[in-house]
Amino acid sequence: MSTLNLSGRLPARDELPALLADMARTLMVPLIGLLVFLFAWHIAARNIDTSLGQFPGPVQVYEQSVNLVAEHNRERAKEAAFIERQEKRNAEKLAKDPTAEVRIRDYTGKPTFFDQIGTSLVTVMSGFVLASLLAIPVGILIGLNATLHAALNPLVQLFKPVSPLAWLPLVTMVVSALYVSDDPLFAKSFLTSLFTVTLCCLWPTLINTAVGVSGISQDLKNVSQVLRLSFLTHVVKIAIPAALPAMFTGLRLSLGIAWMVLIAAEMLAQNPGLGKFVWDEFQNGSSESLGRIMVAVLVIGLIGFLLDRAMLVLQKSISWDKNAVLR
Repeated sequence: MSTLNLSGRLPARDELPALLADMARTLMVPLIGLLVFLFAWHIAARNIDTSLGQFPGPVQVYEQSVNLVAEHNRERAKEAAFIERQEKRNAEKLAKDPTAEVRIRDYTGKPTFFDQIGTSLVTVMSGFVLASLLAIPVGILIGLNATLHAALNPLVQLFKPVSPLAWLPLVTMVVSALYVSDDPLFAKSFLTSLFTVTLCCLWPTLINTAVGVSGISQDLKNVSQVLRLSFLTHVVKIAIPAALPAMFTGLRLSLGIAWMVLIAAEMLAQNPGLGKFVWDEFQNGSSESLGRIMVAVLVIGLIGFLLDRAMLVLQKSISWDKNAVLR
């Protein structure tokens, strides 16, 4: 933190205690909380013995994170060597016969922990975007039409609390029945996880959008009537801008739910993401498995936090309501 205040001058001597107290509150308090957590975790781990050995503490988890980075680097080196051998072989083949047909094969090595993080991020964002594309228009219509709200509200309340574990078997069967292809563009496990995420995370956005639109002030409605705005113009110029704060609240909630749902969906659908990594390590049952699972748990939490911060920053940059606080 800079010692310069917003006016660009150095703080006065009588301002230093308040400045130091603010720095301590901003930096030291979270650091102390983290150290207390790590100490408590270390003590608890030493007193927990499982069938796979002692529960991993911070040191063991750090060691496994280093191992996962090393595994990723080795796999990337193997991939680079495979591509180099393939290019050399094809070059030699073309040198002998310029008309020869060369074959380009994809590297099919085992996905690393970081590859699985990427898969999970692609899946969760795909499901979240699809849910948003469905929930926002429906929420706007429900918010503008009381009759439509009365008709759809019971269905929303009925399906909103359904667990992803209940949706997953149904989604799996539907995808298997309808998505039949000899050369599929997407893996069935990816689509199953995506649609499960969509079904579980669309409700907060839908509900908050409807609430935001229905809460438009009467003055804005009167302006729309006086100007004789068309329905589409009313939605674009009046409804959506007025409902943006509530809409973003729903989007933040939906994104958090999407990330939580995804991990469970990937475990059962075997989509090669973080959920599958956790499940495979649990099934592996080695002495290192618990430490690797804890690495995944911490990464899942960190990514969830970063996704929420990113959505909050987006809200502050787009929404007219600047009261959202980065907390």
